[in-house]
Amino acid sequence: MNKLAIVFILLSVKLFSQTSFNVIYEADYKLQYKLLNIPNAKIEEAAFALLINEKESYFKNMNKYIGDSLRYEKKLDDNNSSNGKYFTFFRENIGTTDGKIYVTAPIANKNFKYEETNDINWKLVNEYKTIGKYKTQKATTKKYGRTWIAWFAKDIPFPFGPYKFNKLPGLILEVYDDNNDYHYTLYKFGKRKYLCKSANMNTEGAKFVEKTKIFDYQRKEIADQNQFNDYIEDKETLNMLRKKSAERAKQYNPIELTIH
Repeated sequence: MNKLAIVFILLSVKLFSQTSFNVIYEADYKLQYKLLNIPNAKIEEAAFALLINEKESYFKNMNKYIGDSLRYEKKLDDNNSSNGKYFTFFRENIGTTDGKIYVTAPIANKNFKYEETNDINWKLVNEYKTIGKYKTQKATTKKYGRTWIAWFAKDIPFPFGPYKFNKLPGLILEVYDDNNDYHYTLYKFGKRKYLCKSANMNTEGAKFVEKTKIFDYQRKEIADQNQFNDYIEDKETLNMLRKKSAERAKQYNPIELTIH
């Protein structure tokens, strides 16, 4: 193994295991999504932060971003009454390098992690539109069981984007699948030079598993009929929530329909 390969592996391991992340720019996105695969499914919204430097990016839900920062500063703990304010269904921390994507995911009070090869392939399309003050170009790809359409800006020379989407010659300002089940849109971008010490609060003790296991765990968590036991005392309400959990697990519409 040559020295360059060794250096790359060491850098990748560092990103996968580190808690902090060196931020130079931050891109914030709004996600509109349909969590359930049913007719006329409710469109829900969430916000996310993409932390960027010259070589890597880090992506996490905005509620988790703020909540983790407060936990790191000891201003919030799991017993705090305001903890629910920072709850999110999207709890993954996604680190992206040129060669790998690293994910840590807290599920049912346990931390798991997996990695995958960063092998997304885009087809550039000779179509353009203006998003905000930026001219963007269209690109398409088939990934994770869906067809995706992205619009990227060459004027922002970072090959990153929301979720795991990257490897275009400019920042992705908008990306969505052809069913419009998941639709990310940039709403803020700017320079933010600082060390985010709480980028990945879930690395410690995280168990390395195959990616397929993560999806099994997530579906089981959604279907867990005991998840409300510690919060709901009324039996009628508890039974109603248990029934809904089973239904939601069957109707669950994940962003990735397949793992590749």
